[in-house]
Amino acid sequence: MNNPLWRRVADLSIACTLILFTSPFLAIFALAVKLDSRGPVFYRQERVGLGGRRFMLMKFRSMVRDAEPDGQPVWAAERDIRITRIGRFLRCTRLDELPQLFNVLSGDMSMVGPRPERPYFVDQLDKIIPKFSQRLTINPGITGWAQVNHPYSASIDDARKKLSYDLYYIENRSAVLDLIILLFTVRVIIAQKGAR
Repeated sequence: MNNPLWRRVADLSIACTLILFTSPFLAIFALAVKLDSRGPVFYRQERVGLGGRRFMLMKFRSMVRDAEPDGQPVWAAERDIRITRIGRFLRCTRLDELPQLFNVLSGDMSMVGPRPERPYFVDQLDKIIPKFSQRLTINPGITGWAQVNHPYSASIDDARKKLSYDLYYIENRSAVLDLIILLFTVRVIIAQKGAR
């Protein structure tokens, strides 16, 4: 069963608690994004979730408006010139991910699971990486075993390595492993590792 009752209750409890305690910061970050550069506060992007179902993932906008003018998806690069000043801070601290708590409330995501990818990359990677589609057998997560064990994916080779962590999580996931991942996530945020 992809999402047993205890997991859904845990997701809702954690997401609601975090939204409650971070709401003042959410307002501050929203204002900072708006003042820093032209464009919307939130960035909505289509991602692929459970069973291949598509949904709109929410983040604080961290790049300039029209960062992909030709519509062609591009992996973010180190020192990417499209990233705004406040966007760089939000990415380094992973605070740009906070709006995804609302994706958890809606049921599109869990707190822990494989990172949801864009349809373009799912189609591309599924053709060249065996078992890549197995990531879609559970809800995607804000954080996950791959995210805390491997830096940001910016290539096919990175995606292949992260898949091994995702498959390990899918085969071994439990409340204990989820707790370990959440604790490791705090460490990653404090160390500001792996973000772009």
